[in-house]
This record gives sequence, C-alpha cells and structure tokens, in this order.
Amino acid sequence: MPKAERGSGGASGGEPFAMDIATILLVEALMNEGGIRRAAASTKRAPSSVSAAVRRFEQAVSIPLFRRDGNLLALTLEARSRQADVAAASTTIRALLATANTEPTAAIPPVGLVALDRFVRIARAGSIRAAARVLGLGQPQLTRQIADLEHHLQCRLFERSHGGIACTKAALDLIPDVERLLDIWARLTRASADRFRRDVTTWRLGAVMPLGPESEIARMLAALTATWHRSRPRQSLFISSTTADELLAGLKSRRFDAALLDIAGIPPDFDGRLVTETPLVLAGPAPALSDMGGDFPRLLATCPIAVPSARSGLRREVTRFLEDRLSDAERRRVTLVEVDSIPVIINLVTHHGYLSVLPETSLSRIHRPPAMIRLGPQYRQSLTLIWPRGAFSSEVGELMISMMRTSAQT
Repeated sequence: MPKAERGSGGASGGEPFAMDIATILLVEALMNEGGIRRAAASTKRAPSSVSAAVRRFEQAVSIPLFRRDGNLLALTLEARSRQADVAAASTTIRALLATANTEPTAAIPPVGLVALDRFVRIARAGSIRAAARVLGLGQPQLTRQIADLEHHLQCRLFERSHGGIACTKAALDLIPDVERLLDIWARLTRASADRFRRDVTTWRLGAVMPLGPESEIARMLAALTATWHRSRPRQSLFISSTTADELLAGLKSRRFDAALLDIAGIPPDFDGRLVTETPLVLAGPAPALSDMGGDFPRLLATCPIAVPSARSGLRREVTRFLEDRLSDAERRRVTLVEVDSIPVIINLVTHHGYLSVLPETSLSRIHRPPAMIRLGPQYRQSLTLIWPRGAFSSEVGELMISMMRTSAQT
C-alpha cells in the first residue's frame, strides 16, 4: 500500500495545480529542443499545442520559462534552476505510462495531476466514499474521475466489493511513480510559492531603458523610488529596465506587475494611462544642422543616423519621421546605424558627427548638448504605464504616476 500520508498539494497547500502530464512532457521537449517547431516535431504535436503548454506551465509555477535569443528560445535563469525537476518529472511520467502498459505509440493521455492525486488518496483511504468525504466531493464525481483515469491509462486500478475497494496489482505498481511525480510537482510549485510569499509585498515595475542619468525616464523612476519608499516603507518596489518586447512578455507571465513603455497607445488585454509626452528633436553637429537650409533630405543623406533597435517605441517614431519627410528613393540613400544603447547614440551625435532623433528634455540636460531642431508636435516620445487587465490595482497605478510626475518639480 502507499506510504504514510504526506502533503501532495502545490503552492496553495491543497490539491496540485490543474496540471497534466502531457503539458510537462511538452515543456521538457521545448527545454531540450530550444524551439517551438522542433519541440512540436519531436513530440508529433502542433506548434500551437507546445505554445499553449508553456503558457499553462508558466502560470502554474509563476515564472517565465523562456526568453527570445534571435530565432531561438533561451531558458531564463529561473527555468534553468527548475530544469532538473522538469526532467525528473518527465522521466517519472514515462515510467508511469510504461508501468500502466499504455500503448507507447499512442498520444499522451490527458491525465491530470489532480486525478492521480485522488487515485492515491482513494488507495490510502480504502474506499471511494471515505476519500470523497475527505476531499469534500460527491462520490459519483470521484467514481467518474477514477473511471476516466482507468480508461486513459488502459488499466484497472481498483477491485470493488461490498467492503470497499482493493488495489489491483497495476495500481500497487503505479503508486510509487505517482507519488514520486506528485512530490516533484510539489517541489516545483513550492519553490514558486516561497518566491510568491517573499514577493507578496513587493511591487515589480519594468521600464524601458533610460536615455541617461538626466533623462526623463531616469528622473521619473528615481522620483518614484524615493517617494514610494518614503511613503510606503513596508511595501518594497523593485524596478528593472529592459526592452519593450521583454516588458510585454514579462507582464503576460506576471514577472512584472506594471511596465513603463515608450508608446502612446495601450496594447490589447492591458489597462494603463499615458504618463508624459516629450517633444522629439533631430540632434547632430551644429555646422550640419545650421547649413541644411531646411533641406532635410540632403542632410539625412549626408550624415549617418544612429537609431535604437526596432523593439523600441522611439525607433518607431524615427521610422515615422523618415517616412513622412522622405520619398522612397530618398530613404534608400539614408544610412541607419542601429545601436541598442542610448548613451552610445548620444556619444555618436556629440563626438562623431552622427544624427539621431531623441527626446528634447533628455538632451537639454546633458553637459554641452548637441545642436537640435524640434521636429514638430506630431513627433513625441510618449511614456505610458500599463498593467495586465484585472491583475493590477488602478489606484496603485495612479499612485505610481503621481509619484513619477514629482520629477517635474525636482
């Protein structure tokens, strides 16, 4: 019979999360293959099934598993720390299916960890009625779940009699594998639960990378940090800067509670509010800008233009400016140099004769700012605070915005 009673719950302390064995196997395949399509081919599943499995797993363990690295998916550091447990869970699942004599060429059966947990609880209790009472379920419901489990595993688990139930040989052989799998899953979710308990009083804010220590973004984030910790000393605020794409991915995986993006609109499935808008300028060597005589096409074709990566909202504004002011033929004569570092771009502008389109307020605060020409009211850097719909208090969002705006008075 199974070993002594032990907790088999996930982070909630009750039943395991609504996880199934197929999801765990698909996540392991993606961890090994490093790409959705390769994982789909190795498991003979559709790429959409692999993507959906990752989303379910990330939600269950409350961590992001992957980040984009070119055309590949790279494991996050948190995922690497759990990779051994995912591999152990997958090995146990394959052993469990082999023990049940499930047809090896068949599709992975839709067996949930909840059903496996209830199977073990019935085996411990010695009757479906007793297990149903402990679980707070109806006996017919539990009976149907076990019947479904027997169907999917292709083996009989219990022999029923007037005195209760008895485990079949197949059930006795399966119990060690099931308990091992539940233990591994509890370890995976417990680590996430411990992290959640540590983070429960921490608000996690992601932000696009500041243009420099005197930039509007840096000033707003510094004002927010100082005001937050002064007014809410028992509630920590964690701020991390990265690209807009990474911020959106972090919001979806709940790695961030909110994000400050350099965009004007609010993406679908999110709530938020515009924080500030800053005029954009064309910055460059003073002789080049003074001699242009209003001839933008000639100037833009003469000097190389340093631009941030296409993942940034600022780059989208640069692209819009070039499309508005230049013809197709004129744009082909423009030399764009992509540099994913605003301080490097500013150095190229101030010391190496490059042009760039940058926020006016950020440039005006640096020592010996370059020459600038304001582009017009339609070209602005917008900063918007966004958060997952229904998952973030709008009151906290408004509080953060008010604290960030105190930078205007400093």
